[in-house]
Amino acid sequence: MLTRTSSQSLTAQLADRLAERIRNRLLLPGARLPSVRECARQQGVSPYTVVAAYDQLLALGLVEARRQRGFFVRDSGRDPARDPAQPPGDPLQVSAMSMVTQMMASRTPADASSLIRSMFHRPSDKPQPGMGVFPPDWLDSSFMPTAVRRMTSTAMLQELSLQYGEPAGDAALRRSLSQKLVGINVPAAPDQIVTTIGATHALDIVSRTMLRAGDPVMVEEPGWALEFARLEALGMRILPVPRRADGPDLDVIAQYCALHSPKLFVSVSVLHNPTGYSLSPNSAHRVLKLANEHDFHIVEDDTYSHLAPEHATRLSALDGLQRTIYVSGFAKILAPNWRIGFLAASPALKERLLETKLLATLTSPALFERALSWCIDQGQLRRHSERVRIRLEGARARAAKLVLAHGCTFASEPAGLFGWVDTGVDTDVLTQRMLDQGYLLAPGSLFHARRPPTTLMRINFASSQDASFWKVFARTRDEL
Repeated sequence: MLTRTSSQSLTAQLADRLAERIRNRLLLPGARLPSVRECARQQGVSPYTVVAAYDQLLALGLVEARRQRGFFVRDSGRDPARDPAQPPGDPLQVSAMSMVTQMMASRTPADASSLIRSMFHRPSDKPQPGMGVFPPDWLDSSFMPTAVRRMTSTAMLQELSLQYGEPAGDAALRRSLSQKLVGINVPAAPDQIVTTIGATHALDIVSRTMLRAGDPVMVEEPGWALEFARLEALGMRILPVPRRADGPDLDVIAQYCALHSPKLFVSVSVLHNPTGYSLSPNSAHRVLKLANEHDFHIVEDDTYSHLAPEHATRLSALDGLQRTIYVSGFAKILAPNWRIGFLAASPALKERLLETKLLATLTSPALFERALSWCIDQGQLRRHSERVRIRLEGARARAAKLVLAHGCTFASEPAGLFGWVDTGVDTDVLTQRMLDQGYLLAPGSLFHARRPPTTLMRINFASSQDASFWKVFARTRDEL
């Protein structure tokens, strides 16, 4: 909550708090701010403090006042000649809105970039249930420094630093990855693999290679928030495919194929984000049959492969990389800042994908790629993944008890890193309230292409074991 300090007034504190959320896109352009009286109630200050804070935001050009409607986050990209801002009205008069309008006023959803930004600028030092990664202490290891030291001896450092690496990626790492994929029955020779700067970069390479602006692309829904945002930024037409417990809705895929002839389907077969679902063999065979019948490719995002059993059903294993493109990375399980991902594809398609990588990045840094190769070959990554999986099992059990004890339910069976939780209230509204308490949530609307209101949210089991969070959560939810 805001505090009365001699160094900064309550007005300045409130203005700074809202300005930071606007700049970090926790409040999006066009979002309506709470009414003056509602904001005063939420923050425990007088309406006049809120009026003064809103005035500061107006002066900074971050918000605009619309007569008889309230205060809105300003769209800095809007053409003022075509849509002139209305002159400010009486701030206290704005607070006379009806109760329904006030509820709409509090609907100020976060977007995908806010979750990404939160990885770099956490709202507080408290555990963050909305985070998409393991807490740093979960990934701490002794073998990673050893791997890096081995790569930074004088001779090796010069070899890996003073010239461009191989365009497809470090040869040693590609050999290690090829052997690793054998363990999950994905047949990929080293020359079918391209290393990338993280799994997201791999997905971007595939999109830029196989699609053009305006092309339709099928994406599972709910799905990874960043994937929707990334494809929209590229100008693609997103066709949401409902994700079920056994796999994607096959009838919807067939309808899209008949109507739109999409070239690509983006899917997560194992430990789907955010539901935790894994693909069934029957559904996998039917998806591949549709791909062959309607001539589209499938991007299989296996980012959470390190947390899943090796025998889990994967499209790339069944298809042999004919119509599938396999994508994975190591940010989630090992070293987020090493930024190492990769893709595997058929030989012909791999060459097209490599050309796209060359145009964007030339090569990828070989030093950390060679260090990762050592971690894989020495069995260090495998043992580390096993330790994380065991620890995650315990965290998932504890977090699940807290979810149920505080009046929530699971929309899908808890599995993997994430839980898909039904809170019973609008989680976009709840997200803004919890930010005031120093917690960032991941509201369910983020995981849908059109951002519909929903009572669902995604939690990270590794960072949702704090009972104090759930007490604050329950109290805040009950006040809505």
